[in-house]
Amino acid sequence: MHISEGVLSLPVLATGAAVTVAGTMIGLKKIDSEKLVTVALLSSVFFVASLIHIPLGPGSAHLILSGLMGLVLGWAAFPAILTGLLLQAILFQYGGLTVIGVNTATMALPAVLCHYLFRSLLNKGGKSMTVGAFLCGAVSIGLSAMLTAFALSFTDDSFIGAAQLIVYAHLPIMIIEGFICVFTYSFLYKVRPEMLMATQE
Repeated sequence: MHISEGVLSLPVLATGAAVTVAGTMIGLKKIDSEKLVTVALLSSVFFVASLIHIPLGPGSAHLILSGLMGLVLGWAAFPAILTGLLLQAILFQYGGLTVIGVNTATMALPAVLCHYLFRSLLNKGGKSMTVGAFLCGAVSIGLSAMLTAFALSFTDDSFIGAAQLIVYAHLPIMIIEGFICVFTYSFLYKVRPEMLMATQE
């Protein structure tokens, strides 16, 4: 869901940057030495997963795994996603440096929101945990697509068509990411439950 350089208006860029700065500061405060390895691991997984993308006008569609990052990391998803996007922008020119605030905010903010929306289901275990994990994976992608669409629409009315396309293109990705989140969370719950302590925060 990278938005390209030179597309967004200054107010949208400033808003995205402000959200990202605030979210990253909160996230960094919540990272301790034990969580650092997990943050680095998920940041690298995000980096690799979102390298494979399909261009959609001024944006693109690809796996993001932000829901999983939100479940495992909470607010630390902000610095993790920012790091991945920064490396992509520098190494592969995906997105760009001027739009990195917006691109980070559109992916990390829904991840954090879903972390708080569905953690009560996750903490119940059983079927509730499965439903919560699926919703976190799917809803985070849906919200990211909508935020990206809003960023484009608020910039210029000519982007409304592209904004709608981005939302529609991510409907199947919502389902895929929902199942990925379920399988990964269930696996970690069984073998490395200590990695899921963020759901208790």
